[in-house]
Amino acid sequence: MNKSFKIFVYPHKLDDPFANVLLPEDYNPEGPYTSELYFKKALFNSHFITKDPNEAHLFYMPFSILHLRHDPRIGPEKLQDFVKDYIFNISHKYPFWNRTGGADHFYTACHSISEIAMDKTVEAKENSIQLVCTSTYFVTGYFPHKDVSLPQIWVKKHDPGTLVSSKRNRLAFFAGRVNSPVRAALFKHWVNDTEIFAHFGGLETNDGKEQLRSKFCLHVKGFEINTARVTDALHYGCVPVILANHHDLPFTDILNWKSFSVVVHYMDVPVLRKILQGISFEELSWLQSNVMKVRKHFEWNVPAVDYDAFYMTMYELWLRKSSVRV
Repeated sequence: MNKSFKIFVYPHKLDDPFANVLLPEDYNPEGPYTSELYFKKALFNSHFITKDPNEAHLFYMPFSILHLRHDPRIGPEKLQDFVKDYIFNISHKYPFWNRTGGADHFYTACHSISEIAMDKTVEAKENSIQLVCTSTYFVTGYFPHKDVSLPQIWVKKHDPGTLVSSKRNRLAFFAGRVNSPVRAALFKHWVNDTEIFAHFGGLETNDGKEQLRSKFCLHVKGFEINTARVTDALHYGCVPVILANHHDLPFTDILNWKSFSVVVHYMDVPVLRKILQGISFEELSWLQSNVMKVRKHFEWNVPAVDYDAFYMTMYELWLRKSSVRV
């Protein structure tokens, strides 16, 4: 992949009225939905870019769904029209979209509004590669064999330092609002438990203190399937517990999630403590050891580093380019 994979990015100038949407930032963005921005920034500065579209394997449509959502000229109301017009323009100005019906094109998005972004361009939703954080089998329009699950990563300013497992004296941790039936069930059964710390709402400080003292960190589906809790858990050396049915987890074509996480069905919330306490010391040590090995795959770096989230995402795209036939 490193030697031959090439991406053509549709060009836009600095004086473009929507340069803020189409070009990468010259700063490091912050927040829970910035994975799409870090990917774009890394791609623009990578050796994968080609200015010759004839040697490109894939074509990148660089609009930011996140910035479109917050742009007062567009917002959620005009988002679909912007995407529709953008694809109309590139399909008339360039010949590449029409060769494959957009099957060798891709875009990135981390906010859940991406689920409706392509509703006025059905061809794009069905054909193009969607590189999204809202990766669930349950949503119509997401196709795991075609689309790519983008990890939702809230980039931390500081490394947590020592991640010694012997100091983890709590079984499991979760903090969040009740905005889904599975979260309601979690709080119903475990809000007053001494082993599973289920905290209603956000924490006063997000310094990782609770994750660092817990063996397991829960990712419980909320209003949407995706949150940064999974990658937060890995960052702090905590074994993720996935309570999110139908979640197409990031990098499943590359990583074996069973080797560093625990996947639990909604129906098993009432016996969650029994499941986690049933994991032997040896198995827990194995899971924790593998968490330390995979942490690097869920980090955005500036500039990008081999095997980090950017290169892992590029490899997922590389796997999919072989299914496109011009």
